[in-house]
Amino acid sequence: MKTLYLLDGMALAYRAHFALIRSPIYTSKGFNTSAIFGFTGTLIELMINRQPSHMAVVFDTDAPTERHELHKEYKANREDMPEDLSAALPHLDRIAEAFGIPVLKKDGYEADDIIGTLAHRAEADGFEEIFMVTPDKDFGQLVTEKIKMYRPSRKGDAAEIWGIKEICEKWGIERVEQVIDMLGLCGDVSDNIPGVPGIGPKTAEKLLAKYDTVEGLLDHVDELKGKQQEKVRDNAEQALLSKKLATIQLDVPVEASWDDLQLDEPDKEKLVPIFTEFEFRTLGKRIFGNDFSVQEAAQDLVLKSEDDEKAAAKDDGGQLDLIPEMPFKKLSDFETDYRVVRDTEGLDELVQALRDAGEFAFDTETTALNPRSADLVGLSFSTKAHSGWWVPTSKDALAALRPVFADPSLTKIGHNLKFDLAVLAEQDCPVNGACYDTMLAHALIDPEQRHNLDVLAEDILQYSTIRFSELFPEAKKGEALDYSGVEPQALANYAIEDADIALQLLEGFKPRLDEVGQAKVFFEIETPLLPVLVAMEREGIRMCEQTLKDTGLSIQDHIIALQDSVYEAAGREFNLNSPKQLGEVLFDELKLVEKPKKTRTGQYATNEQVLSTLAPKHQIVADLLEYRQLSKLRSTYIDALPNSVDPKTGRVHTHYGQVQTATGRLSSNDPNLQNIPVRSERGREIRKAFVPREGWKLLAADYSQIELRILAALTGDEGLLTAFKEKRDIHTATAAKIFDVALDAVTRDQRSTAKMVNFGIPYGISAFGLSQRLGGAVSRTEAQDIIDQYFKQFPGIPSYMEAQKKKAKKQGYVETVCGRRRSLRDINSSNGTIRAAAERNAINMPIQGTAADMIKLAMVRIQKSMTEAQLKSRMLLQVHDELVFDMHPDEETQLRELVTEGMVGALELDCPIEIEIGIGDNWLEAH
Repeated sequence: MKTLYLLDGMALAYRAHFALIRSPIYTSKGFNTSAIFGFTGTLIELMINRQPSHMAVVFDTDAPTERHELHKEYKANREDMPEDLSAALPHLDRIAEAFGIPVLKKDGYEADDIIGTLAHRAEADGFEEIFMVTPDKDFGQLVTEKIKMYRPSRKGDAAEIWGIKEICEKWGIERVEQVIDMLGLCGDVSDNIPGVPGIGPKTAEKLLAKYDTVEGLLDHVDELKGKQQEKVRDNAEQALLSKKLATIQLDVPVEASWDDLQLDEPDKEKLVPIFTEFEFRTLGKRIFGNDFSVQEAAQDLVLKSEDDEKAAAKDDGGQLDLIPEMPFKKLSDFETDYRVVRDTEGLDELVQALRDAGEFAFDTETTALNPRSADLVGLSFSTKAHSGWWVPTSKDALAALRPVFADPSLTKIGHNLKFDLAVLAEQDCPVNGACYDTMLAHALIDPEQRHNLDVLAEDILQYSTIRFSELFPEAKKGEALDYSGVEPQALANYAIEDADIALQLLEGFKPRLDEVGQAKVFFEIETPLLPVLVAMEREGIRMCEQTLKDTGLSIQDHIIALQDSVYEAAGREFNLNSPKQLGEVLFDELKLVEKPKKTRTGQYATNEQVLSTLAPKHQIVADLLEYRQLSKLRSTYIDALPNSVDPKTGRVHTHYGQVQTATGRLSSNDPNLQNIPVRSERGREIRKAFVPREGWKLLAADYSQIELRILAALTGDEGLLTAFKEKRDIHTATAAKIFDVALDAVTRDQRSTAKMVNFGIPYGISAFGLSQRLGGAVSRTEAQDIIDQYFKQFPGIPSYMEAQKKKAKKQGYVETVCGRRRSLRDINSSNGTIRAAAERNAINMPIQGTAADMIKLAMVRIQKSMTEAQLKSRMLLQVHDELVFDMHPDEETQLRELVTEGMVGALELDCPIEIEIGIGDNWLEAH
């Protein structure tokens, strides 16, 4: 079957780059591979799932086209290409070539024109299917029975294929050729095609339904009325020009033949060095299988090049592009001293060696990833590179090793130590003293890279570790591991190697922590926090399932009531969870908005942002929003939380991550207890299900407006500082200033507006954003006036914002008060959108990050004080700026004092710090 796939290379590259803009993919050398990764993934998807017979990737060139001659402003308003994307583009040709796919480009023509010409030529030459692979819906004008658009999968969504029916539906037209008439009337902002001012998609649909084409409309312009007639008549030439600019050419002199476009097999010898260079481990496994390692494959090729091609290199004047030598070693390349401890004598020697060394790396081997249910198979240790011990678990071994782990004078090293400490805690083996985690160290040194031990060994030590799959080739996720089939020495080598590598990594990380200014954060914040988190995760929190069930029934009743209310307002039943059906009801049938927004796929936009602006004006939208929120609440918490109760402890144990956020905030997962809503009444009800031990109470302590207080301290703004020092209500004080009224004259609405400004301004909220957040209660102009007045009354804030941006542009990073850094690679980008995002991070990261550092320091201080005081009470949860404790009834006064002292004194700031403490029979009462 002859099938042709024509890829719009530039559009796919842009799409991939911006799809990953919030979490870009960087190599260990700092090269942004987002566009390359996405582009390569699309090629693999097509070749595996679609298996085309012919394929080509088509790119634009920098040369002007006929469209530029017709309209000097054509594409003139486009922002500069992001520098990272520009650097990635040359590599796309290499990748296509390695996959055996030809690359086409021609000066004077756009990729659209080349694709259009080839698509129609292929149809005439008998190809059975032709697909234009692009996210650009303007290609819809080319669609026929055989020519279709193929929109690759994105963010987990399936790929879409658009034929004649889909194009007509998405554009609201009767013939695909009318796509260019739609563009002629509406224009295209991205290409700077002007269209007719005042004519939007809905109006254009109606006009084309009646007059068929732009020319047909102009022939009957006298039938139009009022301003519409005036706009069309005055812009007739512009409409015709816009249509011409939007028309894809079908007569490009493309010299490639169908034989040239026939798909070849991927060339492994070309692909491997590319995958090595860009560290595409996952993609490599998709093509070459699970055993693929870019390092090993590259090394094989280096050897081949050296053995078979050096002579050729001499003949070529030494210009042959050999793969750079990458000396990745394996365990067998070293003389190692890996020992298995088999008896009491061996245990005594190990214990003495660990004590003599003063510090050691260790690792645990378990049957599962849940420390509460896993069996400990053994422990490995290392005190110097290429040496170590493997100790199978036994009562004698644990008895001998407990004093070593408990000794505070000995430093313990490992990778992802929180898990190992948790496993040992279950074995009644407490770990004292400094615990240095190489995963945390690397997260501070290079936060945007992966922190997996195998990856770090390859990237930093040029060492390829023994893979888990080598020991357990048939292991399935979630199943307990059976070690009985693993050869003992192979297990010993695998286990000791992990400890050995962690030890070697830390030696390299210590000076790097100093170089990047993160030693203080590592040694004084993250490292002391480790045992605190272990204790909290092990403790868990009690949950009353009956209370949760009752809350769920109440929420379900309300969901049904909301659903019925929406049906009544709509006049019919429909699927409330279908964006397509919802858009049709709100905008086609109820006509809530004259010119509703549409998504890139042509559907009406019904996301939360759109609905939130409509909710204050239309009860059906307010009901829909609440329906969505409650449905999510039910599925995320009511239905899921009972499954999180540990059968062994009967409690819920969340797991905290120290390296998952750019600001330093802790993340919570399995389950995530940080996202339980606190603003909605029914969301708060879920907190009632979390209860203390029988006869105890829950104590919750929350920083009061901590980010605003940090903002006041960082900016030194006298207005903000005075309000906090005089203990005024900060939002009322702000309202009094920006609305120029007395404190006792501030209205509820004015306070709400001031609250929104206080929380939004430091994070780059715009006049448009403020207007939206206030539900349209103020216009964009009024919102801008409020912002201007805010800056006038609090001049320290805009000064701080500008200073932060300047500092970030000069340094390339920003810091918290404690010195935690966030790199801002795009702060000097010539692309305004990308630069603006980096500037917002430059302003808000020091605020959010300082708040994160504060509560971490507070947790360490409080845990230390509670341990020294030998309290029975326990710290259970950390949720953003709040700490939750299981409080023994006899310890209320003492615990209050320790918590207050620990939180308020965590960090010295030039602004008073206050906390709010509550006590209750459940989390809701205590909060």
